[in-house]
Amino acid sequence: MAALKVTCLDCGQVNRVPEDKLTAGPKCALCGSKLISDKAIEVDFKTLDKAAKNDDLPLVVDFWAPWCGPCRMMAPEFSKAATALAGRARLVKLNTEAEQKAGMRYGIRSIPTMVKFKGGKEVKRQSGAVSATAIIQWSS
Repeated sequence: MAALKVTCLDCGQVNRVPEDKLTAGPKCALCGSKLISDKAIEVDFKTLDKAAKNDDLPLVVDFWAPWCGPCRMMAPEFSKAATALAGRARLVKLNTEAEQKAGMRYGIRSIPTMVKFKGGKEVKRQSGAVSATAIIQWSS
């Protein structure tokens, strides 16, 4: 069974997790934090950048801002999708207001924007608020 690289969203350590253990609650070898969550996790630019470059498990990022109405409407839908996709993809949120470098680095022109990374590359991008069902379908 192949081992996938998964970056700890708490400490930034890149871990290797056997594919068949992704749903068994793997923990970071350095800090002990859960590597796979059924919740959307808020990340900073440094952590996102490292995970986007290193992770083999799909990483779906919601670029958002607190003042954005459509972003606030999509937040509970993104959380529902995170629960449904646990073990198959990790869903994270990045506040572009607080992390302006990330918006520039990833070319975010409107929010909310979802970007899917896999194996160190951006593989998909979509702007606009969508339902949990649409997020799950888009992320697959």
